Amino acid sequence: MTADLTTAPTAVGSAAERLLDLEDRHGAHNYHPLPVVIATAEGAWVHDADGRRYLDALAAYSAVNFGHGHPDLIAAAKAQLDRVTLTSRAFHNDQLGPFCAELAELCGMDRVLPMNTGAEAVETGIKTARKWGYEVKGVPDGQAEIIVMEGNFHGRTTTIVSFSDDPVAHDHFGPYTPGFVRVPYGSADAIRDAITPNTVAVLLEPVQGEAGVVVPPAGYLQAVRDICDEQRVLMIADEIQAGLGRTGRTFACEHEGVVPDLYLLGKALGGGIVPLSAVVGSDEVLGVFGPGQHGSTFGGNPLACAVGREVIALLNTGEFQQRAAELGQRMADRLAAADLPRVKEIRAHGLWLGVEMVDADPSARALCEQLLERGLLAKDTHETTIRLAPPLVITADEADWIVDQLIAVL
Repeated sequence: MTADLTTAPTAVGSAAERLLDLEDRHGAHNYHPLPVVIATAEGAWVHDADGRRYLDALAAYSAVNFGHGHPDLIAAAKAQLDRVTLTSRAFHNDQLGPFCAELAELCGMDRVLPMNTGAEAVETGIKTARKWGYEVKGVPDGQAEIIVMEGNFHGRTTTIVSFSDDPVAHDHFGPYTPGFVRVPYGSADAIRDAITPNTVAVLLEPVQGEAGVVVPPAGYLQAVRDICDEQRVLMIADEIQAGLGRTGRTFACEHEGVVPDLYLLGKALGGGIVPLSAVVGSDEVLGVFGPGQHGSTFGGNPLACAVGREVIALLNTGEFQQRAAELGQRMADRLAAADLPRVKEIRAHGLWLGVEMVDADPSARALCEQLLERGLLAKDTHETTIRLAPPLVITADEADWIVDQLIAVL
């Protein structure tokens, strides 16, 4: 699909209206999407149900890092669809072993525990840390503590929302799971002060995505790594959004030369085609699991593994990481140079930007609706921030066009 950078008409047509009505009447209202009904997509571009065209600058929260319908990923999926899609883990399949080996090599680790969704990866990381704490570190059973960050977003299961400080995600879902200690994000001293003999892990996002692309101070990740080493505490990096090329490196932790004890991966690992997540770590840590102690019927299924292997192959070229670094810097520089009195701060890390407003008048949601009218799909968070995470396949011209639309609205 060639890059036609003309703006899209604003009216929602009858086909889209019918589909929106069906979703509103029969779907649970657990999301508040922008009023666009996507029907087809290719690369960085999508068409709605009435044929109008938009540039997707969200990429399904980084799940579509390699663009919609990347030909290599589609080919891998189609080939596997003709062979076998699901065996359960009651049997071996011929894609799981190679997938685990290739992902472990990409991460510089020993072992991979595959799951499906990002939240499942986080839950698996929590279970891993607790089991390691009891069986390896010697924490009394049932007393393990995990240090987490203010402003975190790791998913929406009951355990995960138990340590969220976002009232929308947290409130009215109790009773809550104990065992978590929340500290300010970006403060290594706060982590050090919170550690007790029962601390088994520090769980953090190297860049907080849902919070509005919040980048920690320089040296923070390295300081956390040093503290965890000193105190014999696991460092768990939730790279579900930040990883796999988004920040200009394969993993966001690489910007400070840090390797965590566990990587939590998801979203882009499935290529935007199938749900695929994984916990990746050392023999000492992931080796605590025995048969029957954790699992998933669909985790490690051959279809997902075949797609995941192709994702790893794309990352091994380095092309997408380099493109994210260069185009992200290009966009950030142009926005920083613009006269935008509404803007309080522009936060950027690779091809991932958070544009924070001075206030919510107009709200970030209203601004995203204006961008929608101009043919650009972006998403608000916390009323004052616009998030941008376009597919890593965008061109320089498309990156410039995104910035043009932002400047026009702001």
